[in-house]
Amino acid sequence: MSSAKASTSAAPSSAPVAHNALPPPTAPSAGRSSRIAPHSHIKGLGLTSEGFANADSAGFIGQTTAREACGVVVDLIKSRRFSGRALLLVGAPGTGKTALALAVSHELGSKVPFCPMVGSEVYSTEVKKTEVLAEVFRRAIGLRIKETKEVYEGEVTELTPTESENPLSGYGKTVSHVVVGLKTVKGTKQLRLDPSIYEAILKEKIVVGDVIYVEANTGAVKRVGRSDAYASSYDLESETYVPLPKGDVHKRKELVQDVTLGDLDAANARPQGGQDIMSVMGSLVKSGRTEVTEKLRHEVNKVVKGYVDQGVAEVVPGVVFIDEVHMLDIECFTYLNALLESPMAPTVILATNRGNSLVRGTTDIVSPHGIPVDLLDRCMIVKTDSYTRDQVGKVVQLRAIVEGLKLGPGVVDKLAEDGERSSLRYALQLLTPASILATLAGRNQIEVEDIGEMGELFLDAKTSASMIGRDGGFDGGGKML
Repeated sequence: MSSAKASTSAAPSSAPVAHNALPPPTAPSAGRSSRIAPHSHIKGLGLTSEGFANADSAGFIGQTTAREACGVVVDLIKSRRFSGRALLLVGAPGTGKTALALAVSHELGSKVPFCPMVGSEVYSTEVKKTEVLAEVFRRAIGLRIKETKEVYEGEVTELTPTESENPLSGYGKTVSHVVVGLKTVKGTKQLRLDPSIYEAILKEKIVVGDVIYVEANTGAVKRVGRSDAYASSYDLESETYVPLPKGDVHKRKELVQDVTLGDLDAANARPQGGQDIMSVMGSLVKSGRTEVTEKLRHEVNKVVKGYVDQGVAEVVPGVVFIDEVHMLDIECFTYLNALLESPMAPTVILATNRGNSLVRGTTDIVSPHGIPVDLLDRCMIVKTDSYTRDQVGKVVQLRAIVEGLKLGPGVVDKLAEDGERSSLRYALQLLTPASILATLAGRNQIEVEDIGEMGELFLDAKTSASMIGRDGGFDGGGKML
């Protein structure tokens, strides 16, 4: 048996390689391997400035109509004219519905909240189904708070605590105040600060040469970084260097903070316990999720509306993406209708691969895509197309580049043929195992025989389904019963 293994591993590269061959000795790799996600290659929708889709761009192959439709939706979201509406992505499995939703999030940028979820996530043992949906919707509504504060900002030129006798005892001394010198491009200023601010300075580990700002109203101290005048010639440093602040030391500064309505709900729903041991133990035991009442949400909305009316805050409607939306039941769909009609509703993107199917939670309602007709009527529907053989080959080449794999002659054609026969996902899933097989054989690129070996080891869904007998079972040899 061992001789058979040895002869197999010593076979030339043109012969099929056994999957249990011993790996040749290799030098340790200097680079770190990182996980490649299924949609790592998606960078955006790949549209021109006029809104037309480039044939193969931003990680997308084909799907030009669907990408152009999503581009229109992105423009509507940016102009805040799509809030409270729904976009439904329909198509066969593996045609790029999730990729389109991720591309929309890339196009919107990091400042617009994007909350993805799967339909089955609503079935929790801790909170109600409707509560899960409400939480996701609230997390998708951003609030940009703009606040103008009086601050003292500059580079620390002096940091001198002044001590005095402790009035409570005759032993030791206490800090009565601290003198801080701040310098900007325009001038310098010496501040006499409270001892409590000195404690904040010590906590931030601020020393002479750091750039800081102190809020005049609250006394909060923030270290921005080290002044670039102290920058050294080291190639790698853990310190962050910042330029000397412009203007006067005492100035009015506009601070912008991004939060979501979900953050405000959670902060107000969490009860603040006492400092005694029973309160602390109770907070440790009660570590489950807390449901937010509708009354609390109304109160938060009232406060937010006041901020918006004063011009202090700005509402930023985001996007909720619900994949496998057919997994929701009739109660969730009914609640989804109510959420879409609420005044603070985000944009909703739904995705499903179902045709005519039973609405979950019912016994007699069959509807297109497994979604009730009243909700379906609210949706703008975008269909994804199945990939052609050429497009499957291009996707395979793109994924090979992203994963850092070298493909030999004929491999792309073989995988394109397998993808057209079974599915695109199956063809892509063969890439990494085939590269391991090639490495075991001492080669640095995947050959056609590696793909053939993978096809023998791993079945695709259609082949597996064809081997199932009428009674739904297999025998030991893989033949139909």
